[in-house]
Amino acid sequence: MVAYNVVGVMSGTSGDGLDLALCEFTYDNHRWQYSIKKAETVPHPGYWLNIFDSAVDTRAFDFIKLHNAFGAYIGDCINSFLAGTGGKVDLIASHGHTVCHSPDEGITFQLGSGSEIAARCKITTVSDFRSLDVALKGQGAPLVPAGDELLFGEYDFCLNLGGFANISFREGKVRRAFDICPVNIIINKLANDHGHKMDRDGQLAGRGSISHKLLGKLNGIEYYSRSFPKSLSREWLLSAFMPVVNGFELSTEDKLRTVCEHITMQIADCVDRNGGGTVLVTGGGAFNKFLVGLLKQYCKSRFLIPDKKTVKFKEALVFGLLGVLRLRNEINCLSSATGSMADTSSGTISYFNSVTK
Repeated sequence: MVAYNVVGVMSGTSGDGLDLALCEFTYDNHRWQYSIKKAETVPHPGYWLNIFDSAVDTRAFDFIKLHNAFGAYIGDCINSFLAGTGGKVDLIASHGHTVCHSPDEGITFQLGSGSEIAARCKITTVSDFRSLDVALKGQGAPLVPAGDELLFGEYDFCLNLGGFANISFREGKVRRAFDICPVNIIINKLANDHGHKMDRDGQLAGRGSISHKLLGKLNGIEYYSRSFPKSLSREWLLSAFMPVVNGFELSTEDKLRTVCEHITMQIADCVDRNGGGTVLVTGGGAFNKFLVGLLKQYCKSRFLIPDKKTVKFKEALVFGLLGVLRLRNEINCLSSATGSMADTSSGTISYFNSVTK
């Protein structure tokens, strides 16, 4: 048996904060097991949220400075997180924060230098998980399916309700995965634009009424008719989704109610069309009681919500495992999910050897 202590780090598109998960992974008898020893979300300071929104418009020199500065910030957060935990940490695996993602143009970038993290924490760090896949003509997303296969293979579907809904499942002998639709990124935006921090438990949506005209327009967006592999981005939200929503003069409650109906319809259609079964639900949207209630009402499958740590930190957990697989030079990115030319062991390794002179 071999064991690894890893800090998985995720900064998601919903902008909730920096998810940190100290995990132990063990490999024994050809099976991976995990435990989450400690987990925490560090809310992003307002200035970083502003930077995420404007980073792509920054000149190259300043962009690199931001990349390094966010890496240093992540490193400092990890050091604070690990203070007093004791024990050796073998690896940090950091996803960074996606500031641009346009795989059709061969571009994806996650802010947060892995070298800065390694230097701050004095721990070998894996970062930049998506670039190789995009260079191989893949979507660079989703990456979590490799972890779904190894850690959560007993479920028919793994559904993450994060900034975007993404799903993975087995089709014959291969793992399929893709982004379904926006979730928290649009729910939070609609709530924020009208003076609410969030739509807690879906209470605002629950008070609204469905606009069937808006619902029809949303369901008719071209992305939904594409075959997979496919992925979504903030750029797509702003160019394809928001103009439809903004084209209707409706209350915040009615927009949220209609968007929740849209999310439910897209997810239910996806799950039912691919055979149905047991669905593991994680991500911040799993805490939206109204949204989950709609899913359970409209979808024929069985939706299962695990313990809170797994719900909140599954992506950080999985990126921790992807980092271990990269360190072992084993496949951590599946072409069946991303559409790239090959399975790969993806990620840039910033080795830190603690040798003193």
